[in-house]
Amino acid sequence: MTASAVPQKPRPPINAFSVDVEDYFQVAALAGAISRESWPTREYRVERNTEIILDLLAEKKVRGTFFVLGWVAERSANLVARIAAAGHEIACHGYSHQLIYRQTPEVFREETLRAKHHLEDVIGKAVSGYRAASFSITRESLWALDVLIDAGFEYDSSVFPIHHDRYGIPGASPEPGRIVAPSKRTLVEFPMSAAKFFGVQVPVSGGGYFRILPYWVTRAGLRQINQQAGRPFTFYLHPWEVDPGQPRVKVSAFSRFRHYTNLHRCEGRLRRVLGDFSFASMREVLEMGGLLETTMAREARTATAAPATA
Repeated sequence: MTASAVPQKPRPPINAFSVDVEDYFQVAALAGAISRESWPTREYRVERNTEIILDLLAEKKVRGTFFVLGWVAERSANLVARIAAAGHEIACHGYSHQLIYRQTPEVFREETLRAKHHLEDVIGKAVSGYRAASFSITRESLWALDVLIDAGFEYDSSVFPIHHDRYGIPGASPEPGRIVAPSKRTLVEFPMSAAKFFGVQVPVSGGGYFRILPYWVTRAGLRQINQQAGRPFTFYLHPWEVDPGQPRVKVSAFSRFRHYTNLHRCEGRLRRVLGDFSFASMREVLEMGGLLETTMAREARTATAAPATA
């Protein structure tokens, strides 16, 4: 008599871990009190804070995607090189952390190409992913998708399918897939993650929500996406969020709440989320889902297309 096979429980999806590499003085919540002209005079803490995250990822054996701000990359090329040498994906976070819908297409194009080309010069290969400052690709700035396509990006991770005072495209697809630009061309989109609690879409992607909401809410929401929806989520954090000792800036009570709440708890929560879920880089997750060509296939195709040498 043969034993019947025991049904195997499906493995949960592997999710995308990402870091938006910017310093504390560059965030939108503090923009009313910190001029862009003053950035070079501010205490520069992004390298130290990024190293904290790199050490934790090495400990947990996790590879992720680092969306690096061009302004930071120009000042910290060695940091970009260290991130890449550790096996993480380098992607683009624009140049000056301006909201896209407050830029002209010409300025956005110039800044995006400046940041992309600098990152590519540092790591010696193409940068294929992009994330907008404050997720500022909205219905009013969908034209930016055409700029990204023209610049050679293969995927974007800027769309947040929620209502928010600064960003969001309510009703946008929550699943990784192709998004249609105004030109009718398409780009792969890995949207930010939200879960539904009592009929309300709650952001659970990380960042401020990760610090402000109780950890059990984030964990329950991420499990909902993995187990009930059966799809991967994207998680993100900023280096300044693991830095409770950063300088305090005088801003409104609401901005203080958004920026400073639970900074002292964030590193511990990050350690927990890395233990509770499986992660890889964003490109790896999109390749697993068949949305992007694998690096091996792309290299083989390029080699086949290359002219033979005498």
